[in-house]
Amino acid sequence: MRIGFDGRYAGDHFPGIGRYSLGLVRALAELEHGHTLVLILDPRAPAGRYDMAALGELPGVEVAHLAAAPFSLRQHVALPALARRLRLDLLHSPYFIKPYLGLPCPSVLTLYDLIGWRFPRTLSMRGRLLYRSAMALAVRSSDAIITISESARSDIEYVYKPKPGQVVVTPLAAGRSFRPQSPATIAALRARHGLPERYVLYVGSNKPHKNLERLVRGWGRVVEAGGDRETGRQGDRERTVLVIAGHAAHDDGELRALVAEKGLGATVRFVPNVDDSDLPALYSGATVFAFLSYYEGFGLPPLEAMACGAPVLCAYASSLPEVVGDAALTVDPYSSAGIAEGLARLLCSPALRRSLSERGRRRALEFSWRRTALGTLRVYAGVTR
Repeated sequence: MRIGFDGRYAGDHFPGIGRYSLGLVRALAELEHGHTLVLILDPRAPAGRYDMAALGELPGVEVAHLAAAPFSLRQHVALPALARRLRLDLLHSPYFIKPYLGLPCPSVLTLYDLIGWRFPRTLSMRGRLLYRSAMALAVRSSDAIITISESARSDIEYVYKPKPGQVVVTPLAAGRSFRPQSPATIAALRARHGLPERYVLYVGSNKPHKNLERLVRGWGRVVEAGGDRETGRQGDRERTVLVIAGHAAHDDGELRALVAEKGLGATVRFVPNVDDSDLPALYSGATVFAFLSYYEGFGLPPLEAMACGAPVLCAYASSLPEVVGDAALTVDPYSSAGIAEGLARLLCSPALRRSLSERGRRRALEFSWRRTALGTLRVYAGVTR
């Protein structure tokens, strides 16, 4: 079987799709299934943090070029034509903007969440119309839909009423690089970014559902109560800071203004555009990892943090309980007071942090890209029978 995978979405603009595409294609290539993976890339795309072209060196992987942007109208003609020339037996699209007509083979679609439906006010009126139209077309034109959690599957089935068995869950996994790092590696990372020994970490974007405003407000309560300080070996009071890391956002002015308004400038650090290679050490050095999003299709950062041994404070919402199980302290993401209480509880209890760290590492081992790839292969087999 010749399996086409559209790798053109794996750019810096879509970090989640980039990690999914890299992890899945690499894991598929490592399985002995006898199929050929045809990775479709745009040769004109700028180099980014996700080197999809390097996957062409893996056994059983071919690279095919399509000089059409994934959001262009041209791709709706050019991609079906390329699929014919490549004699594809199926095409897997990791995003809902895809050809809806004319494909010569079955198609598999990955949908990660329904945030545009659950929180429509995050989109403009025009964006809402485009989103809903494209999603409906994508679902109706796909032979199978892969999603990444039972929570996301429930949303998809509620909104779109697909055929029984059409939506299949294949959970994500932390990459192999996400494991506890040495003290020397952590110290070097802290020195590079000017971070203290103790920090609460958030990694991700600054989108409304990520709930960073309540995280900052909760942190303000901790600081006001003195919970950001711990007596050190010399009797001094060591200050903990909140580190907000991830991709730089053009719309973080309101969050920075809130930090200033609350007088938190000395205890909140913004660390934008952290290199993926730095993330394992950043997670490993965190006193607490906090992820209070009130909606996620899966929630990969908490899993990566657990794999690195960081004790996790997590929202009890949408898919996140599926990911963390009993290996994290969970709180109501809509309560700044509850967030503050959870942060303070973890910061003042080394025993609880050690327990969550151990449970988190065990929990992370239950997820693997091999498992994801095997589940994906079963989907492929089902649509090509």
